[in-house]
Amino acid sequence: MSVLSAESPIQYPVLHPATWVIWVAGVVVALTTTRNPWFVGAVLVLISLVLVQQRRIAAGRTDMPVPAVEIGVVRFGLVVVTTSAIFNMLMVHVGEHVLFTLPPFIPLIGGPVTLEALVYGVLNGLVLAGLFAAFSVLNRVLPVRSLLRLVPRAYYPAAVVMSIAVTFAPSALQQIHQVREAQAVRGHRMAGVRSWLPLLVPLLEGSLERSMQLAEAMMARGFAAGEAVVDRRPQLLMLGGMAAFLAGWLLRLAWQQETAGWALLFGATLMLVAGLWLAGRRHPHTVYRPDAWHWRDGVVIGAAVIAASAYVLPWPGLDRAPLFYYPYPALVWPELSVPILLATLGLGAPLLTGVP
Repeated sequence: MSVLSAESPIQYPVLHPATWVIWVAGVVVALTTTRNPWFVGAVLVLISLVLVQQRRIAAGRTDMPVPAVEIGVVRFGLVVVTTSAIFNMLMVHVGEHVLFTLPPFIPLIGGPVTLEALVYGVLNGLVLAGLFAAFSVLNRVLPVRSLLRLVPRAYYPAAVVMSIAVTFAPSALQQIHQVREAQAVRGHRMAGVRSWLPLLVPLLEGSLERSMQLAEAMMARGFAAGEAVVDRRPQLLMLGGMAAFLAGWLLRLAWQQETAGWALLFGATLMLVAGLWLAGRRHPHTVYRPDAWHWRDGVVIGAAVIAASAYVLPWPGLDRAPLFYYPYPALVWPELSVPILLATLGLGAPLLTGVP
């Protein structure tokens, strides 16, 4: 699959929707696992490069300057980082390097304001901004219909209903704009509550008409048709998988049983996948244009899995201590693990797919 630019004959490869979801999952695992500035900064740089690349590809231009990145993402990131830093400084009074002291009679925020609290607040804000940027990439490259195809077949009807609900608000706003323009051409002005009645009636009629047309189209395509099949195996597998998943995490966190914990987590994953597969057999559906897999998808998925596993799995000979950076009680220089940093660079694999 490829996207053909209107301004250039160059074709840009398109990744499979599941590849982008796995890439975002790897980014989420990396950002939520550590507060080390080295690793957080590396992930943020890679996300920014991917976001700029996807904007260039969407515009069909490879010569677009770097500042063409979404201004809204940058603004939101600055607001989040600033808010997190201020909030953490005012609420956490721990640390040796005191910047200034607020009067103790002020509730909650009274006391010393430390450099350690400022640094930790900035790091938390950077993590939140990175998560927002990663999902901004996902929102740019995947339309709603592509995400809908990734939903397990067992939950496909619910996903269709949710996608319809999500698209209702934009269509309603567009219809309001059209009705207001039509009323303005006829000389109607919005002066009071009564003046909105000529707007509400066409809006209600249009919504009902669209609903009827959508219901007829779904019925014509056989949506939710077929006989109901009663099978308790998917429910039992799902419940057993969730119980095993919880037990695995308890073994790892409470009793420090890493081997047994990871074995239970792996078994829980298999049970959940089997339950979803069995439940999906009751909801068969076809795809008119299935998304094709390419070797680039394998590269991106493999790199994302390796990067995420370096943050959560106990690799032999890998020192994971630098991941757990904590600036309290005294601010220290963060350690750098070269193997973890190299694994993190794998999250930049989508950059290789943008090369024509």
